[in-house]
Amino acid sequence: MPAEQLKKIFDDADAEGFVHVREVDGPGEVGLNPDAPVVLASVFKVPVALEYARQAAAGLIERTERLTVTAADKDGGIGTSGCADDVSLTLRDLAHFMLTQSDNAATDVLLRRVGLDNVHATLAQLGLTRTRLIGGCRELLDTVLTDLGVSSWEEMEGMGEERIRGLSVLDPEKTTSGTPRETTSLLAAIWRDEAGPAEACEEVRRIMGNQVWPHRLSSAFPDGIRISAKTGTLMGVRNEAGVVEYPDGKRYAAAVFVRTRSLGGRLPRADASIGRAALAAIEHLRAEGRP
Repeated sequence: MPAEQLKKIFDDADAEGFVHVREVDGPGEVGLNPDAPVVLASVFKVPVALEYARQAAAGLIERTERLTVTAADKDGGIGTSGCADDVSLTLRDLAHFMLTQSDNAATDVLLRRVGLDNVHATLAQLGLTRTRLIGGCRELLDTVLTDLGVSSWEEMEGMGEERIRGLSVLDPEKTTSGTPRETTSLLAAIWRDEAGPAEACEEVRRIMGNQVWPHRLSSAFPDGIRISAKTGTLMGVRNEAGVVEYPDGKRYAAAVFVRTRSLGGRLPRADASIGRAALAAIEHLRAEGRP
């Protein structure tokens, strides 16, 4: 797969792309800037879910333990983040909302319970030395207000693009970040039951398979091909990482990180480029593997 082919997909979407796709059960791989540092955005929720599942499998926490999402955790977004009242959920349901809907409040409550240091220790154990979290969703969003010197999101209206582009949350050297290659390494380990106990890996796979968003990675693949994935979104950032499973049993871990030239909220061409790039890379790997 020439890098030029992948680059053209992102050029057509008025964006820059960072890609790594690998066979889960073989040596084949394809990439475009696969070792460049990238902003993970909500893709960081995958290692949080893995840490939760590992601790649950080890008996360190109970999946049915209940925690409460309060107003202090909410950002007005998806899932419990947008609920008007306090919400009490089990740990396993917090993980469900975190991965299937990208619920920020559920993420922060669960991350406090399993511990950021423990997430980093697991990443280090797996050899993912370039993947790091600066905290939960609240920490990420608070850096935006701090960088801009404002106290509310309403005050951001009309803010110049140059100031937005300079935000710490958009700089992989200053925020939660990783690389496309490390992301597919994590996914492949989860799918091969090598990222922790088989029970833990299966739980993460099952939840990721129920993600509700079809507009990025899934958009390029027909019915009958299973997609288990996690999106990530910020101003000027469109991501998705997941595993694509074909009816013939072949499995591919794909991580696509996109920096858009527009800061708009609705960027369908950029969203679709994620699926197009993953499909092109996988088709190349499948063609290489034909007898």
